Amino acid sequence: MAHIKLENIRKSFGAFEVIKGVDMEIRPGEFMVFVGPSGCGKSTLLRLISGLEDATGGDLLFDGERVNDLVPSKRGIAMVFQSYALYPHMTVFENMAFGLKLSGADAGQLKARVTEAARMLQIDHLLERLPRQLSGGQRQRVAIGRAITRNPRVFLFDEPLSNLDAALRVSTRIEIARLHKKMNDTTMVYVTHDQVEAMTLADRICVLRDGKVEQIGTPLELYEQPNSTFVAGFIGSPKMNLLNGEKAGAYSCHTLGIRSEHLEIDESGRWEGRVIHSENLGSDTYVYADAGAEEPVVIRQQGNRPVAPDTAIRFSPMEAHLHRFDESGLRLR
Repeated sequence: MAHIKLENIRKSFGAFEVIKGVDMEIRPGEFMVFVGPSGCGKSTLLRLISGLEDATGGDLLFDGERVNDLVPSKRGIAMVFQSYALYPHMTVFENMAFGLKLSGADAGQLKARVTEAARMLQIDHLLERLPRQLSGGQRQRVAIGRAITRNPRVFLFDEPLSNLDAALRVSTRIEIARLHKKMNDTTMVYVTHDQVEAMTLADRICVLRDGKVEQIGTPLELYEQPNSTFVAGFIGSPKMNLLNGEKAGAYSCHTLGIRSEHLEIDESGRWEGRVIHSENLGSDTYVYADAGAEEPVVIRQQGNRPVAPDTAIRFSPMEAHLHRFDESGLRLR
């Protein structure tokens, strides 16, 4: 495993600065997930760690050793891309063995490593097939298996599930979670824009915004204690309700945040609104109400409890779960 430290890392493409002085550390054996909106720099940061991009400034350390000038093959990393990047003319076995073969491993070592990785990912019955004979999920597992055989100290994942359909995303996400448990001596860094992937896979999440770190913490820390309205609105699905005006003023803040599950529909509720739409998901119902805010307020109700459109409702926040933010969007203590 590797302890990764980024000290004032910067990256510019010409006059455009993409990464603007990132300081962070990724602990040995940790599963760190980078999230943020498109263009925030999360994939660029991953490529800087891998060595596929050169930092414009700052230091990148693996176990205390500066690796800025090391080529990717010398960093002990293995990378999994969203495009799979498999050789179409090679079998699954040959694809998984390719990196080892280049490093000079003997035939016995090749077979043992590939067989072990294939068994771990439950693709040992596919070793003689070509990539075109596989499903998208199977191809992605082959790509992951190819990385495993190299026995890296750092695993890097660049949105590996984005090309899969919903069902395959779930099953492959479970495979990656199982892989992390089995390979708990390998540091993993994972880029995604998917909330569920970030919340379910990460030991810690790094939220990036415009090339800077907005907040780092465990999934629950970011969900329950966001440091800013940006994190509050980005982490969680649906995102946190953010209210201004009189509702916020009543709690001495500029912006008041409340999660959908912490609102209760009640005839004597403190706030009022009119239902725009209800989404019945079976186990939960999400009620969208116009309460005079810029965006509809989302109220989560357990079970099958839809409310007809245009219905007038009253609802109240659970006051123990309110979040208060100032004019700059920062959390009030």
